[in-house]
Amino acid sequence: MAKARRLNLDAIETSLRAVQASFDRINASLDTPRDPLSDEVLERMLLGYAQVDRYVADGCDLFAPGNSALLLELNVLVLFGRDERVRAEFAPQIGATKDRFYGNADGGVASLVDWVHSLNGSPIWRRAASIYIHILSQPQLYIEGNHRTGSLVMSWTLANAGKPPFVLSVENAKAYFDPSALVKSSRKHTLRMVMARPKLIKRFGELLKDEAEISHLDGRRA
Repeated sequence: MAKARRLNLDAIETSLRAVQASFDRINASLDTPRDPLSDEVLERMLLGYAQVDRYVADGCDLFAPGNSALLLELNVLVLFGRDERVRAEFAPQIGATKDRFYGNADGGVASLVDWVHSLNGSPIWRRAASIYIHILSQPQLYIEGNHRTGSLVMSWTLANAGKPPFVLSVENAKAYFDPSALVKSSRKHTLRMVMARPKLIKRFGELLKDEAEISHLDGRRA
């Protein structure tokens, strides 16, 4: 099994800031326009990547028994950051997300963990893609922030296997956002999704592999 690899957070920030600077042009090309990449969203996304790096460094398995709170923390980070005053202000939403995360039998964390275990032996690119699709499709894992948190979970999955994380770039934004919109509008266990999922997994898996940037790894092994 490949050794886990740490992230190059500076290179990741450079890519995200380039996306921010070009977002109007990117948005004009999308089938479904997205909200602008604000400074606040970008900074909290960087906190998420730093947390992913910490999980990799500490040898954390996000899908191991007892580690579900680590997945929940990624979502809280990308939505509210680390400021305890902000977290306190949005405590009702955080609590509602926690209830959904643990209580939703079809789209909650137990369903996700079962899905991940069913992927054992799958190629890493398709494994990461399939996890992302499961998080993003309806019912979604979180109330908000499923795109961002899902991309972080993909990034942990890849880095934990020694592969570059997924990082949004000017070049891959359309190839990421357009199929994500299709996934978001689909329900997990419908016949339509059962038929579409293999093609979506292949499409996302190829995107992850083709857009993998070794510069997003910093050379350190966990």
